[in-house]
Amino acid sequence: MLLSTIMRYPSLFIFSFILLLAGCKQTEIVPNRNRSLISENEHLTLGNPSNATPDINNYKNYLVEKPQYVLSYSRDSSIPNWVSWHVSSDWLGSAPRQDDFKADESLPEDWYRVSPANYTNSGFDRGHNCPSADRTKSQKDNSATFLMTNMIPQAPDNNRETWANLEEYTRSLVDQGQEVYVIMGNYGSGGTGSNGFARTINGGKIRVPKQIWKVLVILPEGDDDLNRISVNTRVIAIDTPNSNGVNPDWSLYRTTVDAIEKATGYDLLSSLPEDIQQVLEATVDNGPTQ
Repeated sequence: MLLSTIMRYPSLFIFSFILLLAGCKQTEIVPNRNRSLISENEHLTLGNPSNATPDINNYKNYLVEKPQYVLSYSRDSSIPNWVSWHVSSDWLGSAPRQDDFKADESLPEDWYRVSPANYTNSGFDRGHNCPSADRTKSQKDNSATFLMTNMIPQAPDNNRETWANLEEYTRSLVDQGQEVYVIMGNYGSGGTGSNGFARTINGGKIRVPKQIWKVLVILPEGDDDLNRISVNTRVIAIDTPNSNGVNPDWSLYRTTVDAIEKATGYDLLSSLPEDIQQVLEATVDNGPTQ
C-alpha cells in the first residue's frame, strides 16, 4: 500500500522527505565542551599551543607525549618549544629526586639526541620544564622529568632562584587544595649564564633561549576541570629574561597571556570558549605570591 501511494503521489513524497531532512538538521546535537572531547591527555586539557604533531616531518614542532607531561620539540634547536603538565595531589608523593639525567631515546633515530654531558661547563643549568618536585608519586614519574627533552639551557640564577620560587609556590597551592595546569616555554636566542652571553651551547647544536615564560591556571581540586574554568579563574603568566642577575621575585615578571602569545605566535588556552579566553588572557595577575 505504501508503494502504491508513493507511485500515485510522487511529488508529495519528495516534499515530505525534504521536510524530514530539514528537521533532522535543526535537531543536530552539538557536543558539550568537555575535556575528554578536546584531548584524552590530561596534560593537554588547555589545548595544544602550536598544533604540534607526532609527524617526523614536523621536526620544528614535534609532539612528544609522556605519561608525566607533553611537549613540542624542535629538532633544530635541540630543546622543547613548550611543555605542558598538570599538578595535583595525584602527582605528589614521597619519591626521592632521581638525578638520572639522560638522553631521550624515544626521539626519531636519525635525530641528534642531547646528552647530559652536552651542558657541562656551558655556564647554563640543565633547566627542567616540568620540575622534578612536581612528579614525586613514584620513582618512575620522577625519573621521567630528567629526560633531556624536558631541559633547556637556563641561567643558574633564573633556574635556582626565580623559577624555583615559582615552582615552590605552585606546589604550595596544591597543598592548599588547589590543582594547577601549567604551560612553560621559551623564545628568542641568547641568554647570559655564569660564563657570560651565549646564543648556543655544545658547538651550536643547542639553542639558548632569550626569554622563558610560564602560564598557570589554578582551580580548586575537583572534576570536569575544563568546564569549571570561568572568567574568575586565577591565571598567572610570567615572562623572565634568561639571565644571571634576574630578580628572584617571580611576581615582578607578571604579564598577560596575550603578551606571551604575541611574542611566540602560540594559541594558549585554546580549549576554552573565546569569551573566557579574551578575559583571562588580557588580565595581569595581582594575587598573593606566597
